[in-house]
Amino acid sequence: MQLLTGLLITPLFGALLIAVLPAGHDRLYRNIALATSVAAMILSFYVLSVFDTQATGLQLTEHMKWNPRLGMAYDIGIDGISLPMIVLASVLSFIAVLASSNITDRPRGYYLLLLLLETAMLGVFMAQDWVLFYVFWELTLIPLFFLIDRWGGKQRHGAALNFVLYTFGGSVFLLVAMLVLFDSLPAHSFSMRYMAEAAAGLSEHKQLLIFLGFLIGFGVKMPIFPIHGWLPVAHVEAPSPVSILLSGILLKMGAYGLLRATEMLPNAVIQMQSTLMLLALVSLVYGGLLAWRQTDMKKMIAYSSVSHMGVVLLGIATLNITGFTGAVMQMTAHGLVAGALFLLIGLLYERTHTRDIRDFSSLARTTPRFAFFTILAFIAAVGMPGTAGFIAELHTLIGGFQQWGWLILALSLGIMISAAYAIRTIGRLFTGPSREEMSNVTDLRNTEMLAAGLLTTGTIVLGVFPALLLQYITPSIATLSRLFS
Repeated sequence: MQLLTGLLITPLFGALLIAVLPAGHDRLYRNIALATSVAAMILSFYVLSVFDTQATGLQLTEHMKWNPRLGMAYDIGIDGISLPMIVLASVLSFIAVLASSNITDRPRGYYLLLLLLETAMLGVFMAQDWVLFYVFWELTLIPLFFLIDRWGGKQRHGAALNFVLYTFGGSVFLLVAMLVLFDSLPAHSFSMRYMAEAAAGLSEHKQLLIFLGFLIGFGVKMPIFPIHGWLPVAHVEAPSPVSILLSGILLKMGAYGLLRATEMLPNAVIQMQSTLMLLALVSLVYGGLLAWRQTDMKKMIAYSSVSHMGVVLLGIATLNITGFTGAVMQMTAHGLVAGALFLLIGLLYERTHTRDIRDFSSLARTTPRFAFFTILAFIAAVGMPGTAGFIAELHTLIGGFQQWGWLILALSLGIMISAAYAIRTIGRLFTGPSREEMSNVTDLRNTEMLAAGLLTTGTIVLGVFPALLLQYITPSIATLSRLFS
């Protein structure tokens, strides 16, 4: 068995093991899920260690014919763009399992679905065949629907249905775009490499129509304005561990897919550049303003994700190496920060049964460890110097300035809005007069500190030593940017 396949089936094996075990072993189900997620995380770091940072093409490729008649294959591999997402997915999956200790209702089904979701996410980032990509893409819907519908909040049924309808609707556009492209090429194949080479011979008009299909399909998942409506509802109702994966990884799947579509249809992207820039700026500012207006902290973080993914889209829209670098770095940085915030807010909700910032005060006195990690996460979310978000936003700002000049200062407006609601939230949570109802809130336990520490340390390490990430992504980003030079 080769390395990537081993990584891909590790969480699947854990899910199957939980499925065949007899009922009534709740603690065993959790231990299997923990062991499996740890094993997958270790394997992902091993992939990181054997990755050649000097190579520009795909690495660790595996190919097996699936349906030769239709040009389908089990074709997987990684490059500098997909590698950080694979590591991020495995880390956040481990954090999600670790943070699920309060799940006592049907834990067997919960952990099984969580591991299936990890398998599907890893498959999206490994797939080098568009049909295989689409299969994994759609597979994420099944466990997410049930995780929200069965273990979510009071409005969970509507939230789950809303999520599926939005995402499935976007997937229809994605599928149509794939089929039109497949039918337009001389040798019918769903190979990403072949499609990228052959698509260059299509007319600009046809490329544009195909790219629009990809943009809608991936834009729903990112999400970008105005097709973001499912996100705050899903986040509010989803269990907090699921929100970690939803914001930390699922949104990045959309951005990753858009990068692959950009690589495949460069002429169409050039025509759409101004539109992409406008959508990015609107998403950035609009998401920030809505986040600033929220009192429900989960909803606030959800809308902030719209704003942060606007930064990713802006980086892609620059079509230069600096902007592309900022986009990939922002995907990684936001994954870590969003994961930390949803983890911490979820733990606070478990203790207080409220997410309204108006209900809190003076938590710094009673929960100093919680205060430390939460303040650190919010600082990272703003993109303060010394965090990965700062490096990402700086690259995006420079790349945008190279492309559009002073117009890119609109990005600064989005950052200022982010700072406003972050400071307000920190003030509400940790300062002010003492409240009796807050005096009994327990501080973070050791396992919770481990989870929060892993994510916040990650964003600081990448902020202080950005070369740790840049060395992996730069060769692939340079290859992508040459399509537009």
